Amino acid sequence: MLIELKNITKIYNKEKPNQVTALSNVSLDVCAKEIVCLRGPSGSGKSTLLSLIGCIFPPTSGKAAIAGKQLSRLPDRFLTIHRRHTIGFIFQQFNILPEISVSENIELPLLPLGITPAKRKKRSAELMEKLGIFHRRKFLANQISGGELQRVAIARALINNPPIILADEPTAHLDTRLSYEFMDIIEQLRTEGKTIIITSHDPLVSEHTSIDRVVDISDGRLHAA
Repeated sequence: MLIELKNITKIYNKEKPNQVTALSNVSLDVCAKEIVCLRGPSGSGKSTLLSLIGCIFPPTSGKAAIAGKQLSRLPDRFLTIHRRHTIGFIFQQFNILPEISVSENIELPLLPLGITPAKRKKRSAELMEKLGIFHRRKFLANQISGGELQRVAIARALINNPPIILADEPTAHLDTRLSYEFMDIIEQLRTEGKTIIITSHDPLVSEHTSIDRVVDISDGRLHAA
């Protein structure tokens, strides 16, 4: 299994007056090349679960193994290193920096890895060609359309060639046509060996033919759909 979660609990502000249990006794296995949709309302725990899988933090209790590494055994520094090499994030709000160019945004995850400028440009150019935005490479991010921004976000998630892609409500700000285009890209990424987890309450996503499994989450607990 590429992702193994067993009896995971995540508590914020443990033993404080504002303690919150975001995940409770969650177990989930995800195989390589699988596309899983996490479906649930706001506050259900799906963003916390995505962040945990993304090696942002370890669980409070339980076992979490991501790409062969036990998260609870990794100090913060090594957790960060593991995340940089293993995870690609596609954020709901894109998190694109508006005042720098498209190519510079895509190359950002490579900066901490010590990769030379020439290699960064080569990788970003290949991805921009693949995603049909190479002609926008010198544009500032605030000068391109929403659909193009989504492709920039996808390219940035892929720039370090991670085995796992995590997408948080990726179609929330896209129209129907662009949402279908996004799912077509996701399906193509699976053929290239990527494992993808998407949080979404959009039926266009959860009912798409590329989705292997839908897992419902509510009140910090998982329920098979």
